[in-house]
Amino acid sequence: MAEECYELVVVGAGQAAAQLLQTLHRLGYAGSMLLLGDEPELPYQRPPLSKEFLLGAYDERRLKLRPQSFYEKAGVRVLSGVRVTAIDRARQRVETGSGTAFGYGQLVLATGARVRQLKVPGAGLDGVLYLHSLADARELKARLAKYRRLAVIGGGFIGLEIAAVARTLGVDVLVLEAQERLMARALTPAMSDYFADLHRRHGVEIRLGCQLGFIEGRDDRVTALVTAGGDRLPADLVIAGIGVQPNQELAEACGLACDNGIAVDALGRTSDPHIFAAGDCASHPDPRLGARVRLESVQNATDQAGALAATLCEDPSPYVALPWFWSNQYDVRLQMAGLSMGRDREVLRGYPDKDRFSLFSFREGRLLAVDSVNSPRDHSLARRLLGRGNNLTPEQAADPAFALEDAALEN
Repeated sequence: MAEECYELVVVGAGQAAAQLLQTLHRLGYAGSMLLLGDEPELPYQRPPLSKEFLLGAYDERRLKLRPQSFYEKAGVRVLSGVRVTAIDRARQRVETGSGTAFGYGQLVLATGARVRQLKVPGAGLDGVLYLHSLADARELKARLAKYRRLAVIGGGFIGLEIAAVARTLGVDVLVLEAQERLMARALTPAMSDYFADLHRRHGVEIRLGCQLGFIEGRDDRVTALVTAGGDRLPADLVIAGIGVQPNQELAEACGLACDNGIAVDALGRTSDPHIFAAGDCASHPDPRLGARVRLESVQNATDQAGALAATLCEDPSPYVALPWFWSNQYDVRLQMAGLSMGRDREVLRGYPDKDRFSLFSFREGRLLAVDSVNSPRDHSLARRLLGRGNNLTPEQAADPAFALEDAALEN
């Protein structure tokens, strides 16, 4: 049988892949396209898996990014449940676990990331779960309806979102975080403290600076966590949210440059002129930080894929979109614009005691990032300020009488 060849092959069927194909269709890309995904579903939204889906507010149909009819109309052949095992750069083809190979003119790696696994005794017990895929969410949703004591390992976004859902459902929740504060990789200390207080107000037990020793079980089922200090903490369900790592193994194995992900330039190009990458698996240069970054967000996957589509259509435009993120926990919506690493000053605006405020991060007097709680107008103006390069002084940000709109309107 002759090997099937396509002008464009996309490996990975997540947010970046779906956005890429949607944008290519809008731009009139006429080449033959193949989408290869290792999950059995069409591309779907992942953020609701830790929130609305667990609460029952979203059904599975609502999760789909695009229906089957879109891919048919766009001329995309979709093969789900297919795992790509190797890239043959010399012959420009990808090989799959079933032994089938597909040739490509251009190849896009949108392979995403995978959850980090616990490496402690007892991690393989029944009742120790992770959340990344729809299949994971289905299982967690079913278990939350059955068990009443949840232990969350890791105080990051996904762990805390699950904790909030579980408390809303009436489940007892314990959060163990190895660092001294919650969401430390992304938030300022003041914002971490706010969220620790928020969860405690809702009845979550939080242990900071606490290392997990092992997981105890009986009859192959979880019964408790035991800390490195010897404390035994009963639990009948454990969710591990200790971060993700980029799926870059295919790229590494075929010799592509990698640097905390598949290394791409501002146009989405890898070290091979026929191969591109986008989304959680890709690291790209950030002109604001003057460094290479890899972002795990819907915004990054969407905007980076849109920029890559322009590159593939031979109308390249560098990817310079402002990073922004969000998280919903209880009735609090956290919205973040920019990256606060390297800050040397933090300014509060608003009312933390009323769950409505923003924290402005500065470095040498220049605005780096704004984290807002239930303050969508601040977030919108922050994105305008940061995206257009307008400056706002720390004194202006701290002054409740100063209108942020005035700074946003400046040239």
